Amino acid sequence: MRSTKKNNRNIVFCFYGACFFSEGVVFQNVEKVFIRKKFNIKKTVYSFFYSKYNILANHKKGDILEIYLDNSATTRVSRAAADAAFSVMTENYGNPSAVHSSGVRAGAVLENSRRSVASMLGAEPSEIYFSHSGTLANNTAIFSAVNLRRKMGNRIVTTKTEHPSVARCMDVLEEQGFQVIRLSPGKNGAFQTDELINAVNKNTILVSAMLVNNETGSINPVELIERAVKRVSSPALIHVDAIQAFGKMPVRPSKMGIDLLTVSGHKVHAPKGVGALYVRKNLNIKPVIYGGGQENGLFSGTEPLPAIAGFGAAVNNLGDPRKNLEAMKQKKSYLLSLLRDEKRIVINSPADGLPNIINMSVTGIPSQVLINYLSERGIYISAGSACKRGHRSEVLTALGLPANLIDSAVRVSMSGQTTDEELEIFAAAVKEAIKSIRTKL
Repeated sequence: MRSTKKNNRNIVFCFYGACFFSEGVVFQNVEKVFIRKKFNIKKTVYSFFYSKYNILANHKKGDILEIYLDNSATTRVSRAAADAAFSVMTENYGNPSAVHSSGVRAGAVLENSRRSVASMLGAEPSEIYFSHSGTLANNTAIFSAVNLRRKMGNRIVTTKTEHPSVARCMDVLEEQGFQVIRLSPGKNGAFQTDELINAVNKNTILVSAMLVNNETGSINPVELIERAVKRVSSPALIHVDAIQAFGKMPVRPSKMGIDLLTVSGHKVHAPKGVGALYVRKNLNIKPVIYGGGQENGLFSGTEPLPAIAGFGAAVNNLGDPRKNLEAMKQKKSYLLSLLRDEKRIVINSPADGLPNIINMSVTGIPSQVLINYLSERGIYISAGSACKRGHRSEVLTALGLPANLIDSAVRVSMSGQTTDEELEIFAAAVKEAIKSIRTKL
């Protein structure tokens, strides 16, 4: 009997080994489990054959499972979000501003989504305004805040590591004559408290800083901004770009002393085309675009209701941000353990950053070369901000990294859907790239 089992195992290894080398067939999880149980193959042995000879073979694009590790750029729309959006497009498709029954039903969908986003932020629904993107929300927050306070001062404080949707606004304001102070990041990528305190004075009308950096995952201590503002009795409003943090860690603007805060739907498995702006209660900012007066006049234009409905559904599915944070810490720890033995890999992200974002350099391999190598194998990562392709990273430059690390830096960004097996395959593929790519910077 033992001999028969042994022969069966040999047959299986020979047969599937041939498949691994010749066609690179990828088996679904159910098939893998069946094979292991049927022939009593240990998981560790099977995983070796599966990962080493199957996944890393140079398959044709259609033959492999795709591994998406670019979730800071955008995320796959969740089933719940897609269903909610589809329902609006085909059933509750009325204009929320209309007074007939179809419009009333659409309006109910709009307000339900508003309550969902507000709940995640610990805010009141009346403090949440939907926009057509996170970029529009950031622009509105910044220019509206400046317009509201411009008679009280001329100084704006921000950081050197902001997303382009904030950084470019600061460039425009500087061209208009405002004094823009850009804080340098410390070793952990976050702004330094003493520099913040020295930068804020009575002439400061706005302090704008992102909560989590989109390239490195560095977390700024934005809760300290209020203290710096109050210390000198500054009239400054506080704006925080929380687009990368929303749903991944606890974010409570009212408890953090924040006046204006932005989030975006497509970073949390909602459809593209919707963002939201939190505006502290009783803060009456003016719009920067004008029209039909939707969203209490702040974002005119018919609301993108399918995307908003999907946003609300996606937020309802996010779960507890504290649990999400702990789960992602485990994923990050596991991935780093898989890469630890590679001397050519340098981790640029701080140890205390948001764990779903890992910025790393593979010395000797330009970013785009590694990205293309992995993309050909169905593994997707990026070189940094997807909103600014083709430029050397301003964030990594601000961190003071040498040119060779900047030019070889890539960003791996996970989601709650990322599996350990996907991380194993990614790590193995990077190691194969290091062995096979001879390009030097």
